Amino acid sequence: MKDNLPKSPTRVIHPDAGVVRQSGKGRLSVIRGPDRGESFVVGSTAMLAGAGVECGMRLTDPTVSRRHIEVVLGDEGLVVRDLGSTNGSYVRGARIREVVLEYGSEVQIGHTVLKYVPDEESVELVPSQTDRLGQLIGSEPRMRQLFSLLEDVSATEATVLLEGETGSGKELFAEEIHRHSPRRKHPMVVFDCASVPRELIESALFGHKKGAFTGAVTDRRGAFEEANGGTLFLDEIGELSIDLQPALLRVLDKRIVRPVGSDVSQKVDVRVVAATNRDLRQEVAARRFREDLYYRLAVVRVAVPPLRDRPVDVPLLIRHYVEQFAPGRSASISEKDMERLQRYDWPGNVRELRNVVERVVALSRGGALDLSSALPELSTPMPASEISLSLHLPWKDAKARVVDLFEKEYLKGLLDKYNGNLSAAARAAELDRKHLRELLRRHGLRDPGDG
Repeated sequence: MKDNLPKSPTRVIHPDAGVVRQSGKGRLSVIRGPDRGESFVVGSTAMLAGAGVECGMRLTDPTVSRRHIEVVLGDEGLVVRDLGSTNGSYVRGARIREVVLEYGSEVQIGHTVLKYVPDEESVELVPSQTDRLGQLIGSEPRMRQLFSLLEDVSATEATVLLEGETGSGKELFAEEIHRHSPRRKHPMVVFDCASVPRELIESALFGHKKGAFTGAVTDRRGAFEEANGGTLFLDEIGELSIDLQPALLRVLDKRIVRPVGSDVSQKVDVRVVAATNRDLRQEVAARRFREDLYYRLAVVRVAVPPLRDRPVDVPLLIRHYVEQFAPGRSASISEKDMERLQRYDWPGNVRELRNVVERVVALSRGGALDLSSALPELSTPMPASEISLSLHLPWKDAKARVVDLFEKEYLKGLLDKYNGNLSAAARAAELDRKHLRELLRRHGLRDPGDG
């Protein structure tokens, strides 16, 4: 796989596939006209489009000339040449003789509209022989397939888009891609698109010069410059405002950044890995995310599975976190309780499991850890109106459990009442918005900002 990884972005047409990559060719799809639904693969060999029998892209539209356009894949994109057609060829309403199309661009010939998109394919992988890759743990076949992928894709410069639910471990995947890449001796910079105020994102990404805006008292390097030579992880890329997306696309294409307030551009050498818990295909359809940026990010698209889809990994993860938080201490859990934990949905995914084990360790008083007695609320969730008194625990520990359960149920009800509006919920609870966000993450609950 190493030698055949894509050099440019991909379109996803198999949403259930675990790994998708570009096949190396583009495709012109008819999205309007008599031949709507037809699709033609294009490549480095010139192809004719028109009504004539000699055309590889033959159309039935009577307003299309016999030899209307010629298309051929060039270094910068798909080159489209009008061959002196009667009704002309148009891109964004302007008549063209020759133009280079990027992914997502459309060209109109007669009454027919053609859209240029990448061709893509799902990837079948042989599972790795190990159940660990750095910080990643999983014996489930799908996880071991992803381990094989990471070992291959890490050695390339391909941009990777990680899709998965909050807490499923996307950042750990990004870190392992960096650690196994030729860039591992250079920095990996994490940029959370959801946590930076909208008015500061451009400065945080690209940097700024002193005096560029109020508060810019010194020059500042942006995330791209800080990651120069290494990897930039764009977390929650689906939260990036659509009016800032063109600037990011230009940097990805040109590898040049211009700090806010500067007239001088700077070259950057950065490998980009992005992550989202949103369905970016739906975001593109809703016009909340640029299609061309999506194609540019999804060179290789990886779907990170939620913990509920790999229950066989729960015992492995529990042992790992016990060793991490209480090294050298033994832990016991009944077979029945382990089965219940494996049936639990884990809405907060691996992050929630990690927090649960950490809480068990924090509440223990030394010696062996009895996980069975510490985790009953996961097996049988209780209504918010009921409290289970753990009389077998010391006062302090039992109280901590009740408070923890109260917090979780209160937060759930609060978000339901205000339809996921984090600001309204924070005001009603008289909590700082950032503190509320932290509480949600601590209890493994989905942050409304995470979609």
